[in-house]
Amino acid sequence: MKSNRIQLVVALFLTTCIAPAYGASKEIIELQTQVEQLQHQMTQMKQSFDERMGVMKNLLEQNTDVTNKVTTAINGLQASINKQQQDRSGQGDQLSGQIQALNDTMDELKVRLTKLSKQLEDMQSAQQSMAAQQSQAQQQAQAIAQAPAPDVLYNNALRDYNGAKNDLASQEFNDYIKFYPNTDLAGNAYFYLAEIQFKAGDYQKAIANYDLVLQNFPSGNKAAAAQLKKGFALLELGKEDEGVQELKHVIQRYPRTNEAVQARERLRKVAPAPKSR
Repeated sequence: MKSNRIQLVVALFLTTCIAPAYGASKEIIELQTQVEQLQHQMTQMKQSFDERMGVMKNLLEQNTDVTNKVTTAINGLQASINKQQQDRSGQGDQLSGQIQALNDTMDELKVRLTKLSKQLEDMQSAQQSMAAQQSQAQQQAQAIAQAPAPDVLYNNALRDYNGAKNDLASQEFNDYIKFYPNTDLAGNAYFYLAEIQFKAGDYQKAIANYDLVLQNFPSGNKAAAAQLKKGFALLELGKEDEGVQELKHVIQRYPRTNEAVQARERLRKVAPAPKSR
């Protein structure tokens, strides 16, 4: 645990030093705060676990000692019964009752030992899970600290997209979403990923990314375009009713935009007006 604390302090120190050079973002600061809170929770949980485990181990030792004593007593009583059975049949019945009572007590102690062992296992599993979460948070903080500044990463991705370097642009847009998922430009990154997939004919994946723009960034500057292109993708998949519905939504929600003009033009092609006789 001491080593983990040292690693966390080093990670946070590096994050504090590196972040100004790359233009520290709100996400890095929030993640640092979350890591500090998780470390504090881990410290408190470790103290609580140590106290509870100490109590339970003491109980286990006590119960084990009692069990050993009961076993010794049973063996002694059984030997006494065997020795005196012929002469003291009445006393033998009494001793048999005592043995039965001791056996019942021993069974109860075994149940208690089983429950205590299970509780110890659960506590150890919880402690391991917390340690894994802390390690994951530290790794994520280190990755974000080493990531390029958001504007640099986004501009590089957009440049490669415009240069038709789709594989490289996809990787860069995905990196932007990974490191900066809550920024406004993350919605644009999802949109351009969908555009790359649309051009490649992977309409189902394109629709999934258009939906992420509409669900997570409904007021972003790519919302109208995402809904328009989602309608186009549905039409390409042969889902005419759903595609028409999306295009109608574009016209209703964004009536004065270029996307609305494109939606009307596509609707006329899908369902041309009947010819006059």
